[in-house]
Amino acid sequence: MTIALVYDPRYHTFESWAALMCEAYAGQQLQIPGPDVDFKSWGAGLKAIDIFANEGIPEPYLFDDWQEWATALVNAVNSRPNP
Repeated sequence: MTIALVYDPRYHTFESWAALMCEAYAGQQLQIPGPDVDFKSWGAGLKAIDIFANEGIPEPYLFDDWQEWATALVNAVNSRPNP
């Protein structure tokens, strides 16, 4: 069983947090965001990755703040029971 890795978003900018996620999932070719990249569209790309597709992660378009969405993402991934 593969476990999703999600970095804690506290103390990060969106760009630094997303760059860590891009590094962790380099094989998925996520875009490394610059200052003009919207977290919602970037988050939709992350949500489409197979390891996250079945995790029930939150829809980024429901959030106004990237850090609230990223925290909800961490909570969704970490809330599953251990096998």
